[in-house]
Amino acid sequence: MRDVVEIGLGKSAQRGYHLDDVAIVPSRRTRDVDDVSTSWQLDAYQFKIPCVAHPSDATMSPATAVLLGQLGGLGTLNVEGLWCRYEDPTKLLETLAGLDPLDSVGATRRLQEVYAEPIKPELIAERIRSIRDGGVTVAVRVSPQHTLALAPVILDAGVDILVIQGTIVSAEHVSTQEEPLNLKEFIADLDLPVIVGGCTDYKTALHLMRTGAAGVIVGVGADAWSTTDTVLGIRVPMATAIADAAAARRDYLDETGGRYVHLIADGDIVTSGDIAKALACGADAVMLGAPLARCTEAPAGGAWWHSAASHPKLPRGAFGGAEEPLGTMEQVLYGPSDDAEGTMNLFGGLRRAMAKCGYRDLKEFQKVGLVIDRNV
Repeated sequence: MRDVVEIGLGKSAQRGYHLDDVAIVPSRRTRDVDDVSTSWQLDAYQFKIPCVAHPSDATMSPATAVLLGQLGGLGTLNVEGLWCRYEDPTKLLETLAGLDPLDSVGATRRLQEVYAEPIKPELIAERIRSIRDGGVTVAVRVSPQHTLALAPVILDAGVDILVIQGTIVSAEHVSTQEEPLNLKEFIADLDLPVIVGGCTDYKTALHLMRTGAAGVIVGVGADAWSTTDTVLGIRVPMATAIADAAAARRDYLDETGGRYVHLIADGDIVTSGDIAKALACGADAVMLGAPLARCTEAPAGGAWWHSAASHPKLPRGAFGGAEEPLGTMEQVLYGPSDDAEGTMNLFGGLRRAMAKCGYRDLKEFQKVGLVIDRNV
């Protein structure tokens, strides 16, 4: 039964819940933490942890994509980012790290300036080759608007996983100005897994699954740095968005007789507790952005911005100024931690949460009980 509230005589609204609004309820059984597995498999690709990097230049360079892959996650490079616009964007990233976050207009204007440089197809191929040379699974992100133009270069360079990600992606984009991307036809012609998103509701998630996508990104405007809610008025709390998409996955599984589509939660995920709750709501993996920006190896020195923050006409994302690193990427993911707030040893925290609730693997953990934890 939907939790619907009448907000006026002519309109009702669904009640939504953030990850902070829910908490995990342990079961009668506990388990040794060493007997718990956090491994995750997407198509033929096996990962040690259910972690996909947010494709922001603040977190992902070819080097950090390789490092995350070596540590058991999936690094995702943005082929529309600085690494595919400039031969060596290192100095630019240092400049961006030094921007004043209190001067939001100046920071956004500077982001728009540096991202005005055209994308260079030869750099896309070079960056993909450098990640492949690192011996890890190669994933790149492209926006729906540029997918058809950049796909030949991306595919020729030899990616393993393609991520088509925008603020909001649907399977039924309508345009009278140009031929829109037909996701179903595009994915059917590929011989590699495709992840698409973001989406926030049952119907959109179900339609994206019907395109043949291997994974669907769930989340729009649901974290502290996104301004999609103030710019577009769009914001769906993550716990509700994930649970609705999980219902779509269940129905699609029945509809197809067993085809499973993975859900990747993107937004409002900062601590190990957030990761555990996102998976408990039904996600298969999480997309980490700001936490990876606080790693010693992060290319922007602790600064953080969303891909949409540099949009030339309608930026949608705040600029987070450089902060002191929490530790190396390995420490942020696996510890040891000297922070009692859950911002380090993220997947050690997940393992312990699973052990405290008695679950052996991620699929089982999706069955854990939840309780509303706030007066909402």
